Amino acid sequence: MSHTRAPRMSAAARRAQLLDAATRLVGERGFHGVSIESIARSAGVTRASVYQHFPDLHAVLEAVIERETSRALAQVSQTALPEPSDGDRSAVMLESLRAYLLAVQNQPSTWRLILIPPEGAPKALHESIANGRETVLDALTLAVGSALTGSGVAPDAELTARVLSAISDEYARLLLTDPRRFPPERLLEHARWLLSLGVANAPR
Repeated sequence: MSHTRAPRMSAAARRAQLLDAATRLVGERGFHGVSIESIARSAGVTRASVYQHFPDLHAVLEAVIERETSRALAQVSQTALPEPSDGDRSAVMLESLRAYLLAVQNQPSTWRLILIPPEGAPKALHESIANGRETVLDALTLAVGSALTGSGVAPDAELTARVLSAISDEYARLLLTDPRRFPPERLLEHARWLLSLGVANAPR
C-alpha cells in the first residue's frame, strides 16, 4: 500500500503550512476542536512533523494568535486616514473604509479570528485583540482630530474615532458572515449615505 508523502519544504514554509492548517481548523471547529492530530491530517503530514516545529498544541495556537493579530494590525495600519485636503474628508474616509473592507475580504480567516472570535478562544487572543484595538483607536483618534481641526466645531476626537471604528468593524462582520448579501459595494454605499448626513462635512 503506497502513501502520498507531503512535498519537502523549508522549515519556514512547513511552519507556515502548519499554521495555515491550524488557523483553518480553528475557524471551522473553534479552539477546543483542534488537536495535533487534526493539524497533521489537515496539512498532510505526520504528528512527528508537527512536533518538529512546535513543542505542543498550546505553542501552535499561540503562534496562530500572534501571526493573525500581527497580520490584522499591519493591514489596518495601511488603511489609516491620511491628511485630507480641503473639501475631501468624505472621500478620504470612504477610501480608508474601502481598503479595510478589501483587506477583510482578501484575508477572511485572519479577520474572522479577530472580529468573530471562535468558541473557546483563549485569553491570549482576547488580550491581543484588545491591545491591537487600542493601538488602532489611538492612531484613529489622532487622525480624526487632525481632520476635524478648524472645522468650526469642537469635535470629541476620541469618541468620534470609537464610533467610526465600531461602524467599520460591524461592516466587516457583515461582510464575513454574509458576503453575498453584504458585499463591499453595498457597505460603502451605506457609508456614503451616512457621510452625506453631514458627519464628515461639518462647517469649516
